[in-house]
Amino acid sequence: MKSTTTLAIACCTAFLSQVGISIYLPAVPAISQALQALEAQASLALAVYLIGMALPMLLWGSLGERLGRKPVLLAALALYAVASAAIPLAHNIETFLSLRFAQGLGAGGVSVMARVLVRDSFSGALLAKGLSWLGMTFVIALGIGQFIGSVLQVAFGWEAIFYGLALAAIGLIGVLQGVAFPARMKADGQVSAWRIYRMILQHPAFLRAALAGGLGYGVIIAFNTCAPLILQGRFEWTAAQYGLLGWPISAAYLAGALMVNRWVARSGRLPMMTWGVTLVMGGSSVMLLAGWFASDWAWLLWLPYCVAVFGQSMSYPISLSLANDHSPISGSYAMALSGFLHQLLAALIGGVASLLVSQQVWPLAALCVALAGGALWCVARSRAD
Repeated sequence: MKSTTTLAIACCTAFLSQVGISIYLPAVPAISQALQALEAQASLALAVYLIGMALPMLLWGSLGERLGRKPVLLAALALYAVASAAIPLAHNIETFLSLRFAQGLGAGGVSVMARVLVRDSFSGALLAKGLSWLGMTFVIALGIGQFIGSVLQVAFGWEAIFYGLALAAIGLIGVLQGVAFPARMKADGQVSAWRIYRMILQHPAFLRAALAGGLGYGVIIAFNTCAPLILQGRFEWTAAQYGLLGWPISAAYLAGALMVNRWVARSGRLPMMTWGVTLVMGGSSVMLLAGWFASDWAWLLWLPYCVAVFGQSMSYPISLSLANDHSPISGSYAMALSGFLHQLLAALIGGVASLLVSQQVWPLAALCVALAGGALWCVARSRAD
């Protein structure tokens, strides 16, 4: 299978796993009303999904080495499709959250295999460029998915959002049936996967690179957790208006991913990653200042956030490529472990952010500043070494 075909498949599968994060956000008030739950309870669906993504990632990575990429990817897509189709049948918030968790389990396998497919095809700066294409896919899922979700909700109701995800997963399963993945050497089953993961974690350079990307990713998760209530509550935006916000967010992430794709080979990965994390801190800081001194202007929330998104889209693919290069073990293990760390951080951050859910801007902005500061520290230590 040619690298371009591999990249196309990886991007399609990555889109499906990531769109589950944002596509339902405009429907949070409608879901909470339909299930007779508080909006804060419905907002937990994001953290639950992310926990589901994180928990089995190491297992998915190990299975990908031992069973091959295609069988694992098909199994993950099947789980995602079944859970998505079942979500609209939920009659209470507990069932809804349980099915979102199951959906996240499938999404975790899909996400790991997407990154592994890119890692199989590229290395070094080219790996960062390949991962930047996944970053572009991520932003489409993040922003345009949010817009699509608002359109589906207004036209057909919130249930159509999840039925659409199920149909998309089934369609991808059908496409993959006709694709021949390259044969790969199976991993030695006598070597414990958990021992391999422990060996990788013992390398500080890997850990710092992975954490830098994960903490920046947490800024996006925190915003997606809190923003629906802030913008649709305090600022009285409609679901359609909130969906339209996906376009400037998408433009910001796309611009950053294109920067990496075009310039990373010339400027170097660490300098570009430093610029990106600095922009995340700058955008988050402006959000915090606006929350304190100009909290009545919605544009001082979402516009600085777009700056932070631009910076994160620059730093995230580079963090993945650096983590992979600093891993002492080749194969899918490093990608699975970095993905696990990112999703685990995202789940924890989403849980914390759900506790901060209010119509005030500053709690969200303060969390974003703290996360950006952690990412900056990781990058600074990487440059010092």
